[in-house]
Parts: sequence; C-alpha cells; structure tokens
Amino acid sequence: MQQVKAVVALAQGEPVQLTTINVPDPGPGEAVVKVQACGVCHTDLHYREGGINDEFPFLLGHEAAGIVEAVGPDVTSVAPGDFVVLNWRAVCGDCRACNRGEPQYCFATHNATQKMTLAEGDLAGTELSPALGIGAFAEKTLVAAGQCTKVDPSARAAAVGLLGCGVMAGLGAAINTGNVTRGSTVAVIGCGGVGAAAIAGAALAGASKIIAVDIDDRKLETAKKLGATHTVNSKETDAVEAIRALTPPADSTGHEGGADVVIDAVGRPETWKQAFYARDLAGTVVLVGVPTPDMSIPEIPLIDVFGRGGSLKSSWYGDCLPSRDFPMLVDLYQQGRLDLDAFVTEEIGIGDVEAAFEKMHGGDVLRSVVVL
Repeated sequence: MQQVKAVVALAQGEPVQLTTINVPDPGPGEAVVKVQACGVCHTDLHYREGGINDEFPFLLGHEAAGIVEAVGPDVTSVAPGDFVVLNWRAVCGDCRACNRGEPQYCFATHNATQKMTLAEGDLAGTELSPALGIGAFAEKTLVAAGQCTKVDPSARAAAVGLLGCGVMAGLGAAINTGNVTRGSTVAVIGCGGVGAAAIAGAALAGASKIIAVDIDDRKLETAKKLGATHTVNSKETDAVEAIRALTPPADSTGHEGGADVVIDAVGRPETWKQAFYARDLAGTVVLVGVPTPDMSIPEIPLIDVFGRGGSLKSSWYGDCLPSRDFPMLVDLYQQGRLDLDAFVTEEIGIGDVEAAFEKMHGGDVLRSVVVL
C-alpha cells in the first residue's frame, strides 16, 4: 500500500479537491502506474457534475500516460519500467464480440479488482470510483494490466496520453467508424477536442475535402491547422446548405449533394439532424459527441431514413482496439505525420484541474494536460 496525492470529486457539483489516497499493491491481473501526464477531458467534468452516475467519491482523470511501477504475480503483458498509455478498453477475450473476432466491441472490459481509498479526513477509508476505471489525476494509480498499452518510450507523455480518450475517439470516428478513405468528402460538426481529432483523422486517411463546422472562429482556425480544407461558422450560415454547396453531386440525378461522411462531434439532436441531411445519398453519419440521457432522436420522416440510404452509426471510443491502434498512432506521431502536440494547449499542475474545467467552459483550450 502507498499513499499519493490525487484529485477527487467528493460530491455532485462541488469543486474538486487535491487530497491523499491509498493505492494498494497490485494483485492478480493488476498494475500500478506512475502517472506522467493526464489530459483534462469533458468526461471528468461530467463525472463531477453527476452526469455519468452517482457513485461518489470519484477519482478523476483517464487520458493518461506513465511508467509501470509494479505488476501482479500473473501479469506478463507489461513489466515494471514499460512506458504505457492507459486505456478503458481492456478486452476480456471471451465475450460474444471477442469470440467473433471483434474485440473493439468487447462487452466485458476489465478494471482493477481492488479499490483505491481516501486516506485522510472524515471519509478516510472510503472506496473511490475511478473515472472510466482509471483515475489518473494522481501521482500513481491502480489499473487492470490490460489497461496498459506499451508504446514508444521516447514519445512525449503529455501528447500521447490523449489517445486514452478524446483524441482516439475523434481519430477513430473518422478512420474506424466512418471508414474515411482516400478521396472521401467529410464534414465534422463541432470542432472541440474530439471534433478536431476527427478532422486530423480524416486528413490522415486521405480525405479530399474536409469541412469543419462550428460557431467559434477560434476553433475553426485550429481546424484548418489540423487539416480542414473548408470552414463553416454555423452561427452565420446554415450548416446543411453550406456543406451541400461545398460537396455538389457528381451526377445529373438532381439530388442536393452532401458529404460522404458527416461526423457529429457535439451530440445534440439539432446537430445530429444537420449531419443526417448534410450527407450525400448512401452517405454515413457518425455520432461521436455524447448526448445527455434526456435527449431524443429528432423528428425525421421515416421515408427520409429509407430514401437516403447509407448508414447511421455511433462511435464509442472511436471503435478502437488499443493494442492495435495506440502503437500505430504513436509511431505516426513520432514520424511527424500526426500532430498530437497541437492538442496540448497548456501543461498544468495537479492542483489546477478545477481551473482547467473553467477554461473548457470558455472554449479556450483543446486540452489542458496535468503533468506530474
């Protein structure tokens, strides 16, 4: 057992606290990781606000990279000293998805069995709920060994750690879920961290036209740097009409045109409806923005669903398989072909997480990254 500093959400809507926690020695199937960097993601804020569940107190943080410090007695996949990116898809290998050869859809992903606990104050001994089974706003954290993905140890931790959630979600929405290929036309609605990553993914896949849509000109400028060929400020112009105008039909059938793939990185009924009508006939809609439980699919005539053909998909964690995707993407980053550094707006200390939440509200950052 060790005691380390960590950021905890004790109650719904209250500011997070920097406190001391107990980290158990790793048992079977577990590893202790010394965290080097962890991104501040909207999901952490959702946990603090009670938007995920009410299993307080939460140990926040999940977009992380670090060094394996110790492993349980039966662990062979990683060893002390390995540089790893943490993931929340440690596949079980035995569920229906895994058995049919689609582990990226695993139904029973692993987390650590033992619980980390609060070490001080009136709540000392209280078990913590780690965000997405990771809890990496901490000097050290206990995870399932399968949540550790080995990558190039010379990579910058603050950049590659972001593959642990938001950047992988966006890249994968384009490459894995949307199947963007050379020559595809792509529109991305919402250019925050996930949407910006979807733009980078579309560029990496060779899309010929990438249209970034947002209401913030600052985000649209960033989108250009990551590969957007066109931008649309949807506060000033109709997004659907603008996308169709930029992707006219290549035939004389008389339909309106649209993008081959439209990615909704906002996750609201209004933006999903825009994505639905902004795609070409037989095109693909990818929902990667996370809606709240009270939202419903917008009213769309069923004949439009049938008549337009194509696919309506959701993308969970970018349909990634960490053991396959993380090392490949880190290699591309090291080669200068994927600019993960562009997503790191600032490096902050472990005591600055609450201030980073405020910056997210203002749209001032793609990612603040806690560096330890």
